[in-house]
Amino acid sequence: MKKKLKVFKFGGASVKDASGIKNVTSILQSFKEEPIMVVVSAMGKTTDALERIVAAHANNSGEAHQLLENLKQSHYVIMEELFGKEHPAFDDVNDTFVAVEWILEEAPHPNYDFLYDQIVCVGELVSSKILSAYLNHAGLPTQWLDARDIILTDDIYREGWVQWDETVENANKITKPMVEAGGFVLTQGFIGSTTENFTTTLGREGSDYTAAIFSYCLDAESMTIWKDVPGVLTADPRIFENVAKLDRLSYKEAIEMTYYGAKVIHPKTIKPLQNKSIPLYVKSFINPEAAGTFIGPDVDDLYPPMVALEKNQVLLNISTRDFSFVAEHHMSHIFTKIAEFRLQVNLMQNTAISFAVCVNNVDDRVQKFAQSIDKDFKVVIDADALELTTVRHYTPQTLEMLRSGKIILVEERSKNTVQMVMKVVPELKRKD
Repeated sequence: MKKKLKVFKFGGASVKDASGIKNVTSILQSFKEEPIMVVVSAMGKTTDALERIVAAHANNSGEAHQLLENLKQSHYVIMEELFGKEHPAFDDVNDTFVAVEWILEEAPHPNYDFLYDQIVCVGELVSSKILSAYLNHAGLPTQWLDARDIILTDDIYREGWVQWDETVENANKITKPMVEAGGFVLTQGFIGSTTENFTTTLGREGSDYTAAIFSYCLDAESMTIWKDVPGVLTADPRIFENVAKLDRLSYKEAIEMTYYGAKVIHPKTIKPLQNKSIPLYVKSFINPEAAGTFIGPDVDDLYPPMVALEKNQVLLNISTRDFSFVAEHHMSHIFTKIAEFRLQVNLMQNTAISFAVCVNNVDDRVQKFAQSIDKDFKVVIDADALELTTVRHYTPQTLEMLRSGKIILVEERSKNTVQMVMKVVPELKRKD
């Protein structure tokens, strides 16, 4: 019986250096007889470095070329450790970086988001070319695929929305024959393309979503996200103590947790898998033999308290400039503008005279949104060290612990979920 495709996604932490790439290769060695599609992110903190290059170029600071050179050299050091000083991959990677050099030679594009996507995509392209070359070097036949040839999006840069019909058609036409030819097929996360062949990105940390897109389009048997944690945890271990691994999770619970800010999976990942009942595994690339977390249908809904913390939040208090209440036609206009500026709404609460909404603080989107409605609405922006804490399956003890030392600005509560926009209370100190 012919084996069905599995889709693996490896994040930046798994390929941050030469030893990481060798470890990924070791994991894939165990699956060399199976049809596997690999989706890979940019190496380590490459996306952060590319974002600094974008900002330097947009601001004409004069640093962009040197920042790019530093990034190139860091990749070349990794490649020398993998291949030595002579390998065709060096030319391939250099050509990819040259595309950014050409952009830096021109005046900055007036659309910052467009500029961002054309430069930041290089991280995924380079990491995928290096990993593909090393897999072949290690005797694991691998075909490299440009994800932009498959994933079609609209022309909203930095948050491209997938055009599903065209993407499914492209996957069947291009990707499926590659899978059937044998060996691994390796592609990039995070990136897509418009009908005019301009690169778009799917939102920060969007590589999980890419893997789900390919899983859906190709009717994968399963999808696995390889992380530096043992699976889905009840909270972020970098912030909270005594966290526990969840062995099983329902699609519904995973969607809720990722929507509310759990960082282990990108928020858009689950729905394409749920639509075709494709199971998702979250496993550790540090301990690949461990079971990890299974996400799928028909999982018991008995869970311990789970906490998601979103920092870098903005609370907008919106009120009308005339004497009217905030009515339905006002809300319609506000949400049209929220969609236009692609603000991610994490919490909202309305009264007769005002509307409060908590959103992620991304670049200058909040300021542009506020300016766009300034004629009709007064907007008070609070971005002073705010964080949004969401607790699923809360207990009084959990809430008390989380509220300690915080001012609660907005709280919303339902049967299973509490959300709190909070600010840290500075400790009072006696003057000497």
